[in-house]
Parts: sequence; structure tokens; C-alpha cells
Amino acid sequence: MDSATSDTRTPLGASADNGLKIVVVGGFGVGKTTLVRSVSEIRPLNTEETMTQAGEAVDDTSGVRGKSATTVAFDFGRISLDARNVLYLFGAPGQERFWFLWDRLFSGTLGAVVLVDTRRIDDSWYAIDRLEHHGTPFIVACNDFGGPRHAPEAVRDALDLDPRVPLVPCDARSRESGKQVLITLVEHLQAHYADRAALPRQEFV
Repeated sequence: MDSATSDTRTPLGASADNGLKIVVVGGFGVGKTTLVRSVSEIRPLNTEETMTQAGEAVDDTSGVRGKSATTVAFDFGRISLDARNVLYLFGAPGQERFWFLWDRLFSGTLGAVVLVDTRRIDDSWYAIDRLEHHGTPFIVACNDFGGPRHAPEAVRDALDLDPRVPLVPCDARSRESGKQVLITLVEHLQAHYADRAALPRQEFV
């Protein structure tokens, strides 16, 4: 799961004045770096390091055979929604030993994408748990690794998802697929924050 990084750099428009922070989270090797690379309109910042034999004693690599590099801090990319609104994308590292970074990455986050490999659904539970703990709205995107197809209802049951959480298919290598994931997230956030704004003030106390 990888995509070529473009050398094209798109300057940020002078009218862009509303930056929205989005975090992409999920288990080890689910395609977070690939998703950020594929949708970013600038050359993304990656903190990837070569995986070594020493790391095999720490990280569970059984489900990601052939993976040669891994994120050790975060990925960063940018995509403009329109002339004023810009999404800043942060891809979180997936290994358990880097989970301590997640709480800091979640600070100031408007919403999140939980990227899931349906062959390893258990690897997604921690991400969902932390987002729910922080009260961060999110959607779930099932990355296509070419394995058996799972019915959306089965994935929802396995992840114990709230019915209001959108669940969408995704190919992290595809820019168009990644953009649809982000559009779904933005629409979900608009509905989520509109619902909160409609609540009586005392319900926030």
C-alpha cells in the first residue's frame, strides 16, 4: 500500500482563513501514510523510518508482511475545501509503542478518520476508544486490501459502532477515494456540530 509522492506544490490561497485539523488514525499498516500522501495538495511531511529486525521484537508485523517503513511521529498534509476552508491532515503512528503521541495529536482536532483493515479489525478498537474518550467525532473508512468483502453490518457489529457514525469504503491509494472519505467526514462534522448547537445550553453544563 503506497503511492508516489508528487513534487507539485500548490500555494495556499490568500483568502484561506479557516484551518481545520483532521487526524487519520488506525492500526499498524492500515494505510494512514498512503491516504495522507494521496490526497495532500502539497508534498506531505512524512516521519517514516526503515523497519529493522530489532523492531520485530516490539511490533506485531504478522499482518503487514512486506512493509519496509513505518511512521514514528506523524504524517502531515493539506487539502483545500474551498477558497476559505483548508483541512490540515495528521496521520498518527499505528504501533502501540507510539500511542502516547495520540493524545497530543488529538488536541485541537475537529474530527478524525479511523482507517480499518477488515482482515485485522481488532487493531482498530484502540483508536475508536481514544476518540470516544476525547469526545472527537469520527467516521470509519475500510481500506481495500483485496481480501474478502465484509458486509457493512458485520463491520459495524465487530467495531460496536454507533449507528450515527458513517462507515465508508476506501482505497487509500486513490486520490478520488480519499477525497470522498474526507467529504464524508466534513458532512458528518457539519451535522454533528449543528446538532450540538441546537441543544439547550444547560445540556452542555
